[in-house]
Amino acid sequence: MLVLSVVLAATAFHLGTPPWLLIVAGTFVGIVDAFYLPASGSMPRRLVDKNQLAQALALRKVGGQLVALGGGPLGGILVGLAGLAGAALVNAVTFAVVLVVLITIRPQSDRTEVGSSRGLLEDAFDGVRVGFRDPLLRPALLLTGAAAGFLLPVLPLLVPLLARQEHWGVAVAGLILGSQSIGMVAVTLAVVRRGSLGRPGLLSTWGLITACVGVLGLAVAPSAAVAIGAGLVMGVGNGMFVSHITPLILAETPDTHLSRIQALLTLLQALALLVMNNVLGNIASHWSVTAAVVICALAGMGTGLLGLVSAPLRTARADSTDSA
Repeated sequence: MLVLSVVLAATAFHLGTPPWLLIVAGTFVGIVDAFYLPASGSMPRRLVDKNQLAQALALRKVGGQLVALGGGPLGGILVGLAGLAGAALVNAVTFAVVLVVLITIRPQSDRTEVGSSRGLLEDAFDGVRVGFRDPLLRPALLLTGAAAGFLLPVLPLLVPLLARQEHWGVAVAGLILGSQSIGMVAVTLAVVRRGSLGRPGLLSTWGLITACVGVLGLAVAPSAAVAIGAGLVMGVGNGMFVSHITPLILAETPDTHLSRIQALLTLLQALALLVMNNVLGNIASHWSVTAAVVICALAGMGTGLLGLVSAPLRTARADSTDSA
């Protein structure tokens, strides 16, 4: 990303910002993310003990939420003041700082055993095999994929469309997004302070159900104020879900498959999001935005109820994976 940012800054300085440059830059960012996300997703397990995973991941999530809230406006200010080239140079400086941190930090290497490689494709299929044969990882991965498909499109895709349909205005759409973030940060901060709040699998399923109750509230909200409250409920449920399902998956993953399971998790989420963004966009276009939101809510609740049926997921304890 450091090299990409410098090249993008130099190219934008000389050529401006033609659409093809943005497409090429976005493609390369996606390629970098394909390597970065599985590796970074496995790092908390390599840096902290399993009984601290929930707190470490919750702290990471809080940081991510704060960056997501501030990054967009800050990026807009940078582009407005210095153009794309200047913003890319600032990115390069921040990536240089991150590079120094990555060079400095050393994981607890004595904990992680490196499995023997049998080739790229065989290693990839081995990760899928381990993920879907494990009685706890399988429902946890599927639940996360379903949440990506039914929850993630709601905020960036459906909330702006719903606000326009209901004539709430841009400000209300922003308040819904903000209330969701407040609810999510509140729950994750509670996890940072206290650790896991109980059985992670059970709380994950109830978190998904709670978030989808909030989504349903958005669909039937008679006023903007109720929609903002529904966004808060959605954030609380989403925070409960993410704060418990992620450490559960990471703690259950064998040491030899940390990055591969994280890659599988990223792939499931990306595929679900890719499919559902198109499906929900077409439903909103040909039927109504409300119908798309209701479908997300009901499908997510149904997935959560199916999660409650899974005995390994329902009965998993935060300390049960310590001896795995």
